Amino acid sequence: MEVARRVLGQQAGEAPLLNRADLIAAYLRPYAQGLTVEKLWVLCLNPKHRLIKRVEATSGTATASLAHPREVFREAIRLAASAVAVAHNHPSGDPTPSSADIQVTRQLRDAARTVEIELVDHVILGRAEADPAARGWFSFRLAGML
Repeated sequence: MEVARRVLGQQAGEAPLLNRADLIAAYLRPYAQGLTVEKLWVLCLNPKHRLIKRVEATSGTATASLAHPREVFREAIRLAASAVAVAHNHPSGDPTPSSADIQVTRQLRDAARTVEIELVDHVILGRAEADPAARGWFSFRLAGML
């Protein structure tokens, strides 16, 4: 799996467009598939929402990944990103947000306003068979929570 992740990370061509939850989920699925711990990725984006850089901001336990706005926006500020998309996986497969996920998203939303970097979305990755909505991902933007 790790070899496949590295190959995908080195593919050449135009940077992917990541302006919708389904595109973000599809882009990150190879990195999240099969993980047994939560990881949080920050996708630093240019003004047209094309990827500048993917950053693994945190790696947690089987049930938690701590994310502080400082870690989320550090690389985005350094790269002068215009926008970020944040995503993390739920090893259980159910992408339904926890109360901690909701709280972190509120903190990220407020921090994004402060540093004037657009928060495109916070996506939780899971598996379609474990998802009540059968998508395999949850979008805070589509749920009206951003």
